[in-house]
Amino acid sequence: MSENTSFTTEEIARLLKISKLKVYDLIKKGELPSYRVGKQMRVDLSDLEAYKQNSRSETSTNIMNANPSHPVVQQLFPHSMASQAKAAGRNIVITGQDMSLDILATHLERSLPSTRPLRSYAGSLDSLIAMYQGESDIVSTHLLDGDTGEYNLPYIRKLLVGFSYIVVHMLARSAGFYVQKGNPKGITKWSDLKQEGLTLINRERGSGARVLLDEQLRLHGIQSASLTGYFTEENSHFAVAGKVARGEADVGIGTEKAAKIIDGIEFIPLIQERYDLVMVKKTGQEQWIHAVIDILRSSAFQNELGSIHGYDLSDTGKVIFET
Repeated sequence: MSENTSFTTEEIARLLKISKLKVYDLIKKGELPSYRVGKQMRVDLSDLEAYKQNSRSETSTNIMNANPSHPVVQQLFPHSMASQAKAAGRNIVITGQDMSLDILATHLERSLPSTRPLRSYAGSLDSLIAMYQGESDIVSTHLLDGDTGEYNLPYIRKLLVGFSYIVVHMLARSAGFYVQKGNPKGITKWSDLKQEGLTLINRERGSGARVLLDEQLRLHGIQSASLTGYFTEENSHFAVAGKVARGEADVGIGTEKAAKIIDGIEFIPLIQERYDLVMVKKTGQEQWIHAVIDILRSSAFQNELGSIHGYDLSDTGKVIFET
C-alpha cells in the first residue's frame, strides 16, 4: 500500500474495529493526526501505523493501570493524567454540513468547557440515521416533504420512532438552481429540467438538496433516469457550483451562499428551506441541550451568523417540536 494512502474516519473505524465516535475522540485528543479535504477528515497511512505502534507499547499503560493516583506515576506521566482528566468530559457529536454548525460547536465549547464538540459531516438523512443508531447527539436537517410542503418533521417522526427528542429551528436559507453566467439555457423553474440537451450535476443520496430535487421531480412528473447527469454526484454545494462554473454541467441544486463565493455562476432562487436541529433527550443531557438553545438565541451567536450572507435568523432558537 502506498505511503500516500489516506483513510476517511469511517475507514479508520472499520480498520481498527472501533466506533466512529472513538475515531473522532482520538483525533480531538491529538492521538491520531488528521487533516481536512473539503468537508471530510482524512488520516494518512503513516500516521495510522504510528498510532498502532504506540498502542502496542504497554509499559506505561500497565503502570498507570496498577495505580494511576500514585505520586510517582503522576510525576512520570503528567500528560497521560491530564489526558485522562480531559477524557472525562462529555463528547457531543454534531452532524451536518453547514458552516453554522462549526460556529455552534465553537460557542458550545466556550459555554460548557467540560464538553468536547466533535463534528461529523453528513447529509440530512444520513444524519438522522446516525442519530437513530446512537452515533450523533445533535443533527441538522433540511428535508422537504413534497406532499405537505413541510420541512423536516415528517422525516424526523418516521425515523425517530420511540425516541424522546426536541426540534429547534436553526436558520432559513434560499435554495434553488446554480446556472452558468447569463443563464444560457433559460432555466428558471423545476419544469425547465425537462428540456433536451440539459446536463445536471447532482448531490449525494441522503442530502437535503438531493431530497429536494427528487421530490420536485416526482411532483412535476419528470423521470430521474431521463436527466443527463442525474447519477453524477458531488458531496457539497460548493462542489456542485464549481462544476457548473467550469461548464461541466448546465444546472445544479444548492443554496445561495455558495453562489456568492463561486465565480462564473448565477443563482435562481426557488424555495426557502428550513434548517433545523434535532437533539435526543436523555437523562443527564439536559444541561447541554439547554446550553445549545441558549446559544442559538444569544446575540453573540446570531451576530456571527448574521455576517454570513443568505441566512434568515428571524426564528433562530424557536422550539418547533418536542416529544
